[in-house]
Amino acid sequence: MIKKSIAMLAMASLVLASCKKENAALRIDDATAKKAELAHAESGKLPVAKFETMDHDFGTINAGEKVNYTYKFKNEGTAPLLISDAKASCGCTVPSYTKEPVQPGATGEVQVIFDSTGKSGDVQKTVTLTLNTEKGTETLNFKAKIETKGIGTNAMTIGGGAAH
Repeated sequence: MIKKSIAMLAMASLVLASCKKENAALRIDDATAKKAELAHAESGKLPVAKFETMDHDFGTINAGEKVNYTYKFKNEGTAPLLISDAKASCGCTVPSYTKEPVQPGATGEVQVIFDSTGKSGDVQKTVTLTLNTEKGTETLNFKAKIETKGIGTNAMTIGGGAAH
């Protein structure tokens, strides 16, 4: 009986001793807490691209003419803004953009070159940007009216000829 009592006491003290161990999640030192606090604060910082305009009208241009326009933007956010890609809606448009991160308060550019060769009439094109903003993408738009020279000016009349 004494052996059983001693064994029970030993087991009870083991159980009680194991319960007194601290939870590892509760043992956070000051350095770890500061790192977590900074990471949380940084997570709320985002870049914001504010364009002067997102639409441009080249007006009337001649077929075969290459025209360009530079869209300007400012980073109105609290973290560096980075454009990772720019895709045009067709092969007739070539975009180029600021490659380095645009710091908060700084400005950047997206230049678009449009080649009107083989085009006529009213055209509308887009350039889609991929950015590290909350939205993730922005779409720039442009349009032009393309005139083709020579069509309709010296056309012959079919089936009738010219009157004298």
